[in-house]
Amino acid sequence: MNGKMKAVLINEYGDNDVVQYVDVERPEPKAGEVLVKVHAAGVNPVDWKIRGGMGQRLGLALPLVLGGEIAGIIEKVGGGVDGAHGWQEGDAVYGIIKSGGFAEYAIAKAGDIAPKPASIDFVQAAAVPLGALTAWQAIFDLAKLGSGQRILITGASGGVGSLAVQLAKAKGAHVTGTASGRNEEFVRGLGVDEFVDYTQQSFEEVVKDVDVVFDTVGGDTFQQAFHCLKKGGFLVTSVAFPADEAQKFGVGAARVQCKPNAEQLAAISEMVNAGKLKAHVATVLPLAEVKQAFQLSESRRTRGKIVLQTPV
Repeated sequence: MNGKMKAVLINEYGDNDVVQYVDVERPEPKAGEVLVKVHAAGVNPVDWKIRGGMGQRLGLALPLVLGGEIAGIIEKVGGGVDGAHGWQEGDAVYGIIKSGGFAEYAIAKAGDIAPKPASIDFVQAAAVPLGALTAWQAIFDLAKLGSGQRILITGASGGVGSLAVQLAKAKGAHVTGTASGRNEEFVRGLGVDEFVDYTQQSFEEVVKDVDVVFDTVGGDTFQQAFHCLKKGGFLVTSVAFPADEAQKFGVGAARVQCKPNAEQLAAISEMVNAGKLKAHVATVLPLAEVKQAFQLSESRRTRGKIVLQTPV
């Protein structure tokens, strides 16, 4: 089933000038893979960081089709029934892939994707996997957050932070979220028990003795967050690189590296269908306008997710 498809391609690393919207060969799924007709793809900071040179450090080969978060319909199942994980053509799925998501068709490992939540459309679904899996793996797998514990989430209005708030609340934790005042209503609507406007007060002076901190901001915020933990607490970050701070404060610390996990994604789908988890989509653009999407994402001024839609 060869043929051409539209895709967002780079032949070299750099700024937005290296991004091309071109026709490329449609990929073929191998054993253990599926070909997904992409309906929508989530835009994440990692996408323009890869474009800017991180792709080289990750060992991705050029030319490279960008994009790692997709929602769509299985077009073809790769050879060999083993490794197909029961997928069939026509199944609606979502998940994260290594690369190739900003295209009309993308290859996914059969064991990395999950059924798309039936209660939401493809655009909303494309906004869920990376943020929800990052938050899940950070607060549950690494920080071991349990019911009744207290957690501080920095950047609670962001793509990852907003999903972390909802996951922590569903777990039965007491949640404090930081954001700027303009996002207060949004963050309170997510269900936080306490809100701190970091532009008006130093959050580390008002938040004390929490069991877990999930930092999605980095920089000074990451450093200050250690002061909020009780002895033996745990700080997990999606953006900073913990050095020896943890030892100094008598706490644990780790950086979350999001990995595909179909089992967790299926549990996330159930929460979405039950109305306990919702990703906030800020902007929807056609795939051809990927450069504008990157500009918006790099400005860091969007609340919620930017999603690209493939040509119908």
